[in-house]
Amino acid sequence: MQKVSKLTAGLALLALVSGCTVVAPRPAYHDRYSQNYSYVQVAPPAPQIEVIGVAPYSGHVWLGGAWYWESGRHIWHPGHWEAPRHGYIWVPHQWDHDGHSWRFREGYWDRHH
Repeated sequence: MQKVSKLTAGLALLALVSGCTVVAPRPAYHDRYSQNYSYVQVAPPAPQIEVIGVAPYSGHVWLGGAWYWESGRHIWHPGHWEAPRHGYIWVPHQWDHDGHSWRFREGYWDRHH
């Protein structure tokens, strides 16, 4: 009987702890002054050619894919369609050569001025 109680208590504790995981999306709107940059020593490959196709809804905006630095290598994230955001414009992802390294700025929605 005591083994069952310990097992039940352990499972309850596991459920409680696993329920504490917080997954927060990054902000959908921000401006050029709040950008986070990634620096790496390896140049990104040439952008992949993407077949864009037809927008799923009239007025949607194509957000082009980009190479991201993950787990010590470049990983391609394909582009996708997104609904436009009133008062904002899309600023694409960008890799810049910065001395002996490469700097990545993720694309973002910027308030239209």
